[in-house]
Amino acid sequence: MTPASNANLVTDRPTFVTHLECGLTGQRYEADQLHGLSDAGRPLLVRYDLDGVGNALDRETLAARPRDLWRWRELLPVRDTANIVSLGEIDTPIVALDQIGKALGAAPGELLVKDEGRLPTGSFKARGLVMAISMAKELGVTAIAMPTNGNAGAAAAAYAAQAGMEAIIFCPDDTPEINVREIAAQGARVYRVNGLIDDCGKLVREGCAARGWFDLSTLKEPYRIEGKKTMGLELAEQFGWDLPDVIFYPTGGGTGLIGMWKAFKELQALGWVGDKLPRMVAVQAEGCAPMVRAWEQGERHAARWEDAHTIAAGIRVPQAVGDFLILDAVRESNGRAMAVSDADLARAVDDTATSDGLLLCPEGGATLAAWRQAKSEGWVKDGEIALLFNCATGLKYPLPDKSRTLDRNAPVDWRAI
Repeated sequence: MTPASNANLVTDRPTFVTHLECGLTGQRYEADQLHGLSDAGRPLLVRYDLDGVGNALDRETLAARPRDLWRWRELLPVRDTANIVSLGEIDTPIVALDQIGKALGAAPGELLVKDEGRLPTGSFKARGLVMAISMAKELGVTAIAMPTNGNAGAAAAAYAAQAGMEAIIFCPDDTPEINVREIAAQGARVYRVNGLIDDCGKLVREGCAARGWFDLSTLKEPYRIEGKKTMGLELAEQFGWDLPDVIFYPTGGGTGLIGMWKAFKELQALGWVGDKLPRMVAVQAEGCAPMVRAWEQGERHAARWEDAHTIAAGIRVPQAVGDFLILDAVRESNGRAMAVSDADLARAVDDTATSDGLLLCPEGGATLAAWRQAKSEGWVKDGEIALLFNCATGLKYPLPDKSRTLDRNAPVDWRAI
């Protein structure tokens, strides 16, 4: 294998995409053509010949393949391996939070976190953007644009650079400085916007119309879902095809939650998992909780959340184009939507680092805060296995300074420390 050649990441395998369809109306669209939203203004979902997949692939064959995202190629949309871009999308580990769990009566192995911070560019955004950029390359795109709260823009910039595409990225002006610099360092044109991510999205729409950029915004093209879907495929295999009881997922645009639920349904159709699917919990911050409000009110669509604010920038999304897909998955799974305070999510980040040695990002901290609340309420019962998602490495966020200074000009007696 030649590491420099992305085409060599996978051997030639058959592909099984049949068509795309509107997630709201079911209207069919041709595959292998460039699409944005459906005619109804809603996300398009990729559909596969799952009987064909089942005849071509079994779990034993899958187990013998290299442990990377592209091992799932029969359930992914890229046709030609020459169009695959990659920075090494490996399986991410599942880590037990036994010390944290013990405080609320969870037995060892009942509280787990899938640490997506090990992926390229340090976040789970790599999954969605590697697929979106690969498909954009396959379909002839030369320039992409998107809004971001940080990590998605960094992933888009990295993969666009490898694909030789121009990338134009807009981010709120309070996006963490490290994210802005990371995006610029990888060759993208990055602009700070005095507003929120949906204000950035408006600039993307206007620029796409005027300049011919392709809009890579969350759920406004079909393939980021397919990349994020691999989280569900991967964890199913890691759990021996017996899925956890409940999944807590930090939810802004919700691509990953939608993608995982799609993955579980496809695995069911293949007969690889049984009837038991996880209860899906959409976790948001109290300062930006449109899905929680819609879920509590029994609505299928979520109205825009005004004055959105939270320290967990990745879930500060006032309105999501795939709102109904998020809420459908939560309800179909008998799950729920939960909002947590910034204080509780920050405490969760601190507690996990000091108790179990894992540094969560703020959005990952939100999932632990939600689990604590659900466990205390009895919604998560003793003996149930809960899986949290840490969507990025905590090293990409400002950290509190807890260091102590020793005077180098004075004698130091270690016994006094």
